[in-house]
Amino acid sequence: MKSAPALAIALTVTLAVVIAVLTLARVPVPAAIGGSDKLHHLLGFAALALPVAVVRPRWALGMALILGAYGGVIELVQPHVGRSRELADWLADLAGVGMGTLAGVVANRLARMVLGLRLA
Repeated sequence: MKSAPALAIALTVTLAVVIAVLTLARVPVPAAIGGSDKLHHLLGFAALALPVAVVRPRWALGMALILGAYGGVIELVQPHVGRSRELADWLADLAGVGMGTLAGVVANRLARMVLGLRLA
């Protein structure tokens, strides 16, 4: 069985690839998916930050910096693949990273305090 940190990293890498495909390819968003583009950025990057923050809260700040830079790089690359660059998208990415990181650290602390679990 894999360790929790290894699974968290694998999930984060998988989500990063999905985000890269969705933000760099010309993939139409199905009409059935509601919400604004900024909400999608926020939720995607919150999900990206969450797994590592839950199982390794000591890595959370470093991971948040890496993921914030990742969102910025995506925005810089988008004009080269026929997509638009938007500062507001990157700000939504940063907000999502912050939310996911905070939620993960709080979840880890609650798991330890309330349930007596050690996630890593």
